[in-house]
Amino acid sequence: MMFRLASVSVLVLAAALSLGGTWSGSAQSETLAPTPVSTQGVHAWNSPDAQITVYETPDFLISLQQTSQTLVSLMPKAAKDGFDFAPSNRFTQRLGDGAYRIGDIDLRLRVVGATDWQDYSTAFKRAPVTALKVKGALASADLTPSLGAGFPLKVTRTWAVADGKLVLRYTISNPGKTAIEIGGLGLPMVFDNIITGRHLDDAHETASFYDPYVGRDAGYLQVTRLNGAGPALLVLPEKNTPFELYKPILNERNADKSLKIYSDPEQRNMTFEGFYDWMVASKGFADTEWKGVEQWNETTSLVLKAGESRTIGVRFVLSPSIRDIEPTLIQHGRPVAVGLPGYVVPTDMDASLFIHSTSAVKSTTVYPEGALELSAAEKAKAGWVRYAVKGKTAGRARLTLTYADGTVQTVHYLVTKPEQQVVADMGHFLTTRQWYDVLNDPFHRSPSIMGYDRDKNEIITQDNRVWVAGLSDEGGAGSWLATIMKQLDNPVPAEVAKFETFADTTLWGQIQTPDGDGKYGVRKSVMFYDPSMPEGTYDPKLNWKVWSAWDREGAADLGRSYNYPHVAAAWWTLYRLGRYHSGLTQKETWQTYLTRAAETTKAMMTKAPYYTQFGQMEGDVFVYILQDLKREGFTAEATEIEAMMKGRADHWKTLKYPFGSEMPWDSTGQAEVYMWSRYFGDEKAADTTREVILAYDPTIPHWGYNGSARRFWDFLYAGKQSRIERQLHHYGSSLNAVPLFDAYRANPKDYQLLRAAYGGLMGSLTNIDSEGFGSAAFHSFPDAMHWDGMNGDYGMSFFGHAVSSASYLVDHSTFGWTGFGGNVSQSRGVITLTPRDSARTRVFIAPAGLWLTLDAGKIAAVSYDQKTGKVVLTFEPADTYTPEAWVNVTTTTADGKPYAASAPVQRGAYVVKLGANETTLELLPKAN
Repeated sequence: MMFRLASVSVLVLAAALSLGGTWSGSAQSETLAPTPVSTQGVHAWNSPDAQITVYETPDFLISLQQTSQTLVSLMPKAAKDGFDFAPSNRFTQRLGDGAYRIGDIDLRLRVVGATDWQDYSTAFKRAPVTALKVKGALASADLTPSLGAGFPLKVTRTWAVADGKLVLRYTISNPGKTAIEIGGLGLPMVFDNIITGRHLDDAHETASFYDPYVGRDAGYLQVTRLNGAGPALLVLPEKNTPFELYKPILNERNADKSLKIYSDPEQRNMTFEGFYDWMVASKGFADTEWKGVEQWNETTSLVLKAGESRTIGVRFVLSPSIRDIEPTLIQHGRPVAVGLPGYVVPTDMDASLFIHSTSAVKSTTVYPEGALELSAAEKAKAGWVRYAVKGKTAGRARLTLTYADGTVQTVHYLVTKPEQQVVADMGHFLTTRQWYDVLNDPFHRSPSIMGYDRDKNEIITQDNRVWVAGLSDEGGAGSWLATIMKQLDNPVPAEVAKFETFADTTLWGQIQTPDGDGKYGVRKSVMFYDPSMPEGTYDPKLNWKVWSAWDREGAADLGRSYNYPHVAAAWWTLYRLGRYHSGLTQKETWQTYLTRAAETTKAMMTKAPYYTQFGQMEGDVFVYILQDLKREGFTAEATEIEAMMKGRADHWKTLKYPFGSEMPWDSTGQAEVYMWSRYFGDEKAADTTREVILAYDPTIPHWGYNGSARRFWDFLYAGKQSRIERQLHHYGSSLNAVPLFDAYRANPKDYQLLRAAYGGLMGSLTNIDSEGFGSAAFHSFPDAMHWDGMNGDYGMSFFGHAVSSASYLVDHSTFGWTGFGGNVSQSRGVITLTPRDSARTRVFIAPAGLWLTLDAGKIAAVSYDQKTGKVVLTFEPADTYTPEAWVNVTTTTADGKPYAASAPVQRGAYVVKLGANETTLELLPKAN
């Protein structure tokens, strides 16, 4: 059932919505008192363009602008709080030309045989559409008048309810005598992701993020509330509406400052990622602006012969929650793909692809040919079929499934070398190609591990964002942080020695103040701009008169708290290497390194207190430092730090959404907020944090988006191609995996947590190329589609990977036994997991709630007896620096049994002497 709320326009509802108001009531028109608001251009709030009509459908209250019949408001009834997926609060500010709304259409056309394309958009130059009377429709119109003079086709659009769901359809007809090729067909997806001007709490309650699955006929768009609450919105394709590509709607200008076509006047910046087009066809762009760039899918165009028509469209479906997205897709007959453990597939790791579809798979193809190997399909439970998947050739790979009913689905993989090899390559690259040893460096940056320009294949010694070449801030500290975090699980003596040389001379002495009143303070940058420096110090081709070219005083400032976790993590890792290995560190004792880690933590709180009101990227390292201080009996330091951190956690307890940073909204500090909340027993704050992460950390059949925590501004600060752009697998991916993994270990039934976390963990490896260069992130815009040419802040990503890399043994009720990070075999009721993750020092056995972590040593295999619960750990042989394995045993679930072993215990860990061959340790659950 659907209702139109009267034939008259609701003149002022738009103004009320623009001020955050809500509409409620039965199926009748209602007029609210007018409230003037600021408007764009010459349009006033009560102009004809501000008139709307409200409709009710089974799922939504929607409003359409009368002059264009485009969407103003999309309020799900299930939300109960007046939440709106559309940016209705900015409707009257966005009445002018170029301001996109759902219901607009972008087209690129040419006569068949012609060379040049012509561009058209209903949003570009606003003109009233011609309303049509269509039986059963909410609203219908001829859009042709709004597409400008000379438009050779006819486009009609209809809003309707079909099978109880809101549907938006377009019919494109060719009334002429010449065939027309459509090389670009975009449906603007305009949801309320505008954070500009909003407080954090308001943004989390009212704004949305959305992510694409560019899976052709099986593709969809998911729209989630920032707070992670339901309902989630799914935009699903109607027939003939493949989701081919995802094209950004930019805010570009012509030379005369007028707005370019396909651009929106809303300024894209740190508070607004921008809107996007769902591209049904995109060959007209792929052959021109994006020529030579390999897209996610093969690009296509449509040809309409004289007198021919084509109808396309999307429908709007609500999922009760983020976790219910895949069941909702199945409920609506959509083909659903679930890749386990994910879509990043190392060549030595087993993977599975589960497919649920109402139509059988007719054929499968892989591009590039041979990149993936698929087994024959086998039936699984509950209507699923399973394919075994093996990665064969490193790089991007696309699997295309064609179903018997003609539906085409693409699943996007990335194949890597074995994880340990990827990490080894990175460590070697960092300590050779990025090793900087220049005695006369004017800024005393030598020796160090500096940032790298992959396009030029040279170290970055000059950048007018001085921190990038200044060894601090995220963009400058990234390379040396990645170097030391690589040693946490995979130490190489020569690499450790080089890092210690850097730490002893440049980290301790240049980046960090070694004495005086500023002792333990961390500088914002070692490089600075000072025109009095000797001639030739600075590259004259760079503009040094910008805010980012800090002077001496600005660079020496100790007040940026975000710089401290990088340094603390370095000292903490050196402590771990010195404490749990024999002779691996040489410059200082483990006691000195642990003390420096503790003092750096305290210095952040005393010398850089302002931003400590927020969580810090890598801030979970402070939890690990505190735990080690307690374990070592450093009672005074532990007590002081715990009190400091309790003050922060108590502050966060008073906030609904404590997730800010230097940026108005951020995905940086959630891990630390979560970890301290858990540490101090504030489960409510931890749970809120977990759900917020799921809102911007999707599980999608695409390696680039799966587990890719949202970030869209850091190419400006730490990238080479500097612009606002959705970054795929920026450091937020792996950092946000840390709390999701922890939450999963507490509740192994919540599979969504594991899948999103594992996607983020593996995403951090996709940035590392075949030689070991680690890029800041992947450029997702279709004119780029490449990894950035700088390391930038990649080290923060590898921090998250290093501290959370593990193998998970899971028994799923539908998908069966699966290894996330390892390969699984079974024999007589015993399940064996062979780790293939990069660390091989951590294993979680989900059915037992058993979390096993090694401070030293490597896990070769772990077996689990389903009947008795017995666990057998098999360790790799000893090496020169690792004569013992140190094993921590924790039961993480409320109903899990504690485990014990027959081995000596030191500092809470079982100590196992390793030999020339593999060694085993048997763990048994304690009786109740």
